[in-house]
Amino acid sequence: MADVTLSLIAKLREMTNAGMMDCKKALVETNGDLQAAVDVLRKRGRASAAKKAFREAREGVIVQHILPGARVGVLAEINCETDFVAKNEGFRAFCDGVAKALANDPQADVEPLRVEQVAKTGENVRLARFQRLEVTGNGIIAGYIHTGAKIGVLVEVGAGRPATIETEGFKQLVRDLTLQIAAANPLAVSRDQLDPAMVVKEREIGAEQVKNKPPQAIAKIVEGKLEKFFQTVCLVDQGFVKKNGEITVGEHVAAVAKQLGEQIVIRRFLRFQVGESFAA
Repeated sequence: MADVTLSLIAKLREMTNAGMMDCKKALVETNGDLQAAVDVLRKRGRASAAKKAFREAREGVIVQHILPGARVGVLAEINCETDFVAKNEGFRAFCDGVAKALANDPQADVEPLRVEQVAKTGENVRLARFQRLEVTGNGIIAGYIHTGAKIGVLVEVGAGRPATIETEGFKQLVRDLTLQIAAANPLAVSRDQLDPAMVVKEREIGAEQVKNKPPQAIAKIVEGKLEKFFQTVCLVDQGFVKKNGEITVGEHVAAVAKQLGEQIVIRRFLRFQVGESFAA
């Protein structure tokens, strides 16, 4: 058997852009024959996958998976090159499989699935990002994928009593919250969750916009602008879309909580939109 040296592995990797271990296995299998090893990697989709990694994957989908019991959920963005592939049933099934694997184990190795999908689609495919939420205390994780799978949401909502999360009123509230987050794109649940630097910046911008106003009026105007900002980016301060903005989300949550005789808390949420990771 030929001696598979590190330099030979490096050469094969340079030729194919495949992983080190894939290169080593191919060289061992072909008894050190470089060209034969290239063919082996190509047949297995390893070489083509690596080469396609240099092409941009800016299309794709958002997928979610919630484990039984609704205490753990994953939201993921998986990219490909064309919208045609993003709509393909096989690609969607692959994405669902990745989300399920990561929900069960956030350290799951999904690279073999990705490489296989590259070979099937002929496009660069990448797991752009994912986040996993797990309930702390009593509550549930709920998810929503908007039509077209370009926007997805996970939300964690807590309640005081375990029985509450089984009621239809609570479940409907959580469903409505996922739709609200998808439609209105808040940045945080409430004001205290916002980055203080962001609030300072908004205050400075507001002051600059009205610097020519009478000094005694500036503070009041700036506070008004800041309030409008909070109503745009804070979930509980937003107008509740389902009620056409007649009440805030916070007021609606409070009304449902009163009806159920409960303390209901929106703990956190995730909102992914395809392409955001490129702008980040």
